[in-house]
Amino acid sequence: QVQLVESGGGSVQPGESLRLSCVVSQPIFSVHDLVGWYRQAPRNERELVVSLGRGGIATYGDSVKGRFTISRDTFTNTMYLQMNNLKPEDTALYYCYVQISGSLYWGQGTQVTVSL
Repeated sequence: QVQLVESGGGSVQPGESLRLSCVVSQPIFSVHDLVGWYRQAPRNERELVVSLGRGGIATYGDSVKGRFTISRDTFTNTMYLQMNNLKPEDTALYYCYVQISGSLYWGQGTQVTVSL
């Protein structure tokens, strides 16, 4: 069973930055199909933030392109989401995920709030 634990969420003002972390319980970065982040704001559907294929190609949601960056550390089994120039509309619960051989695994979510 693959377990994921997010951290790094918080409350910031517009224009500030945060870095989310997602520690994976197993070394999956050489075997995964996809890894990445989704987010869900109240009363909204879950929205893709970014997905990253095993070969390193990332696909970003239109609303975060140019501001968010995904990265991964194979030594610590951790993936990161660097979020710059945050906007109030980025406020949401952020989930990391991994897909391995068709099976999806999710973290518990970390809250990001952007407001004055």
